[in-house]
Amino acid sequence: MKLKLILTAVLAATAFGAQAQTAPVKIKVAHFLPSISNLQRDVLEPWCETLRTESGGRLQCELYPAMAIGGTPPNLVSHVRDGIADVVWTSPSYTPNLFPAMEAIELPFVVPADGLGGSRAMWAYYEQHARKDFERYKVLALHSGSGQNLNTVKAPVRTLADMKGVKLRSPSRVSSRLLSALGAAPVNMPASAITESVSRGVADGALAPWELVTAIKLDEIARFHTEPPAGKPAYFAVSMALLMNKKKYEGLPVELKAVIDRNSGLPLVEKFGASWDRATEVSRKRAAALGNTLVIQKAEDYEAMRKAAESVEAEWIKEVKAKGLDGAALIAAAREISNKHLARAD
Repeated sequence: MKLKLILTAVLAATAFGAQAQTAPVKIKVAHFLPSISNLQRDVLEPWCETLRTESGGRLQCELYPAMAIGGTPPNLVSHVRDGIADVVWTSPSYTPNLFPAMEAIELPFVVPADGLGGSRAMWAYYEQHARKDFERYKVLALHSGSGQNLNTVKAPVRTLADMKGVKLRSPSRVSSRLLSALGAAPVNMPASAITESVSRGVADGALAPWELVTAIKLDEIARFHTEPPAGKPAYFAVSMALLMNKKKYEGLPVELKAVIDRNSGLPLVEKFGASWDRATEVSRKRAAALGNTLVIQKAEDYEAMRKAAESVEAEWIKEVKAKGLDGAALIAAAREISNKHLARAD
């Protein structure tokens, strides 16, 4: 009887151990956009389903959109670093001191305006010049949030003179410097505050990509949208990153790491880019259907803005020199990479 009890206990312990080993690994995924955004519906949800399927159900996501995990968008990098979230989607530009080298490709008039070309350029730049910035994270993808356009309420922006005194939302310090160089008045605010701020007159419009314009219904208030000429770099574009807690990743079994690795890197970057391009087309059509004015800037007016923004690069080069970075070399590398992807953008 005693031997039987011992055997029963051993079998139960073995069964429990096997069950524990095959228990699903929960991955908390946090971001700052609504659950209806193309980010969640078109990229994150399919990505999570792929992880679940390829892992035989052992990897399962829990999504926390719209900062449901707590805090504000700039907190996301610390949330994933400290394990409050396992994966986050955020912009390195929200915490620029942590990612100084990455800023080179976010400087004005550098990155391709489209989602796919811009994302390929940003990923290539990260791999060649900005890996050190992200040493504390497992980088799953790094892509472009597409070119930021000039979205205004009262009148369209066609020329440099039209920018004078216009209060525009700015998403980062680099874009604030750009707007100041162009004669506008930058108003720093997160994406979640744009629509209310513009409707109340706190800002006259926003520097924002098409995808965001529709997601926050800015096109119902700001009825004028100005874009660069076709084939030209964006006025400005932020990098977006899908980051994973390094300890969480390293603690996974080899076979689960392999699932994540197969579904990250350039293939995932291109999925983000393609999704942003689809969202751009949908947003353009929606704006046109609302009767909004879509402006493609003339080449000479675009070049006047580009020249006016040269001071932003000079200021950035001086700033990062104190951090031991060769800013001029990083900008040259960013332009060289971006120019290759400008030719590929369609």
